[in-house]
Amino acid sequence: LWRFGYSARLLKANHFRTAASNTSFPAVWMLLARYSGRLPGLFVVVKRNRFFTMPETGEDKAHLDLYSPHPEVRGMTLLNREAFKRTVVVPVVKVKKEIVNTLLKSLKHTVLQRPGLKRVVDDPEDEDGRLVILDPHKIPEFSLGESEQEVLKQLNVHPEVSKYNLELTYENFKSEEILRAVLPEGQEVTSGFSRVGHIAHLNLRDHQLPYRHLIGQVIIDKNPGITCVVNKTSIIDSTYRNFQMEVLAGESNLVTKVKENNIAYELDFSKVYWNPRLSTEHGRIVELLKPGDVLFDVFAGIGPFAIPAAKKKCHVFANDLNPESYNWLLHNCKLNKVDNKIKAFNMDGRDFLLGPVREELSKELPLLKEEQKTSFHIVMNLPALAIEFLGVLRHLLVGEPCGAAGLPTVHCYGFSKHEDPAKDIRERAEASLGTSLDGRCSTYLVRNVAPNKEMLCISFQVPADVLYKRPCP
Repeated sequence: LWRFGYSARLLKANHFRTAASNTSFPAVWMLLARYSGRLPGLFVVVKRNRFFTMPETGEDKAHLDLYSPHPEVRGMTLLNREAFKRTVVVPVVKVKKEIVNTLLKSLKHTVLQRPGLKRVVDDPEDEDGRLVILDPHKIPEFSLGESEQEVLKQLNVHPEVSKYNLELTYENFKSEEILRAVLPEGQEVTSGFSRVGHIAHLNLRDHQLPYRHLIGQVIIDKNPGITCVVNKTSIIDSTYRNFQMEVLAGESNLVTKVKENNIAYELDFSKVYWNPRLSTEHGRIVELLKPGDVLFDVFAGIGPFAIPAAKKKCHVFANDLNPESYNWLLHNCKLNKVDNKIKAFNMDGRDFLLGPVREELSKELPLLKEEQKTSFHIVMNLPALAIEFLGVLRHLLVGEPCGAAGLPTVHCYGFSKHEDPAKDIRERAEASLGTSLDGRCSTYLVRNVAPNKEMLCISFQVPADVLYKRPCP
């Protein structure tokens, strides 16, 4: 390998070492040939049990830069789309225009695929001819494989590959390729984001901040429908569940529309809490409800639990302390025509539990008959603090306990950095309730929020001795 100018790193690769130890020498070169289009500096052609190498030229190196913009863009902070242009040498096959579509179907895995790139161009030497651009990584050394040659033979096309100078522009590169070329080498590239209607929401790291406006513009350019990009600049406020944000690119309109589980919502993303990653969890809880059930949503936000529950013909009491969330909750109730099925409140969560929740349970539970199947659910989705609110349920009601079936079921959310998150959440809930939940609760992992930080939901029926305070004799 050293004789042919290739790095000894190849000898250290496990998959090559393993293969070489069990394979004959010619077969090893066949294996190397498979990777010749993907390994820098290696060009191997195997034919009739013979092999030879070709030195790497400037044109050959252009093949390997097919997915990289011009190197001069490194360190750019103000987007200059023209700077991304570069010319690469690619293989093409000359064909008559009448059979272009047939050829494209037959060679669909070999034709070059890049964003915004024409796969077929005019042949400057033949007005009736076309040039079909092939992927140089799949046509090493501009030599067609047997399967490609067979396809051309069946279509009566001469199996000759020509070289073509292809100009790649900003439009032909993916967002991740652009950002990887711009940011310092070796540093993490951000191309993922949360989408909230027309808004892309980023959480940039410190080393990415100098490039934040460029990153924002690239995301707008590469994602149709995104017209505004924001970056979170502070942690979520535990009181109103919103956070400070900076508009990185695009319009400053943060009032948007979203659709979740076939229900439409409108909101001002700068003033209320909305997380598209919770869609599955919203649907999971609503799926537990039956028509006629009662839902108390203590931290309702703009209604992702309350509104679908109301559409399911449940009786809903929804509350949120944030006045903006409360207003958007009312707006979305009207938008989805459930405003007459939801009683909305703008209160502190404790006051909501001690007021409307206590009043409704005190009224309904004594009337509950054995044959009735109405269930009561309390959703507490404020992961940073909700477990602390569980203590409010202690002796919330006065009197003799109702039947076990009528005891409300609580779905309480929390964050945990513990090595055993489920145990941690359960123990904290038990501390707030003043009783053991061992064997009487279930925990559900909602999502990974950050490294070593999980969001969980603990569900349990409130024990009668916790919920009821028996009157003195």
